[in-house]
Amino acid sequence: MATITQWLASLGLSEYAGRFAENGIDISVLPDLTEQDLKDIGVLLGHRRKILRAISGLASTGTTTLPSAEPDQRFDAERRQLTVMFCDLVGSTALSARLDPEDMRWVIAAFHKCCAGLIERNGGFVAKYMGDGVLAYFGYPQAHEHDAERAVRAGLAIVEAAPKLETAACAPLQVRVGIATGIVVVGDLLGSGESQERGVVGDTPNLAARLQGIAEPDTVVIAEGTRKLLGDLFELRDMGARHLKGVAGPTRAYAALREGVQESRFEALHATGLTALVGREEQTKLLLRS
Repeated sequence: MATITQWLASLGLSEYAGRFAENGIDISVLPDLTEQDLKDIGVLLGHRRKILRAISGLASTGTTTLPSAEPDQRFDAERRQLTVMFCDLVGSTALSARLDPEDMRWVIAAFHKCCAGLIERNGGFVAKYMGDGVLAYFGYPQAHEHDAERAVRAGLAIVEAAPKLETAACAPLQVRVGIATGIVVVGDLLGSGESQERGVVGDTPNLAARLQGIAEPDTVVIAEGTRKLLGDLFELRDMGARHLKGVAGPTRAYAALREGVQESRFEALHATGLTALVGREEQTKLLLRS
């Protein structure tokens, strides 16, 4: 018998596994879920429709047992370049002390929904919700040509959108974002049951978390490895070399301020210019004559 986590994965909606687990949604209550229930835990409209159709399909069979995964279905870990983003709500401890627990729950739900929507819109994958924080991958499960760029654009969008959310906090929400890019091994199944998730092994997640920790409120901080992939697509402020806990040696960090003003995307991505041709004098003369 498959778990709800595996069932959501079969629908292409793995990003909601954490929300189902956080709200105690197990197999026994799945048929009783309503659209309002799904909305309350932050499921997007189109995804609500998809989930409800799937639940209706289960109900039509007269069973509450989720279908088992295919016996030959394999999830092999793989080595790949990944851009990792950590988003964290600023001052959540103070908010928890000031707000009723139910109100705080709605604040966090609104923040999670905001982050998830912008991450997914930019091609990212919400891997896990950690309290009021969000862990996202760009480059897994599907890789894109410009995952680092997508991550920074999503981070800037979150920083802009979070303060505009209307919540019981009665004050603009603030967020810190850390982004790092590097080689990891991704895909190993960690944990069991409803807490099962895809793990990432490597220094990149830790680096992204540490960069988030040194970010000022409403700031996106990126690592040197991410910066090298951006060219002049964004305006950056060099924060210098930082000594980060758990990271060997000083690490150069940059604050991403806004998108750049380059008219040509090609020029922005090749800010240092093109490499000169070597040993191609005859071919160059031929091109110039034609």
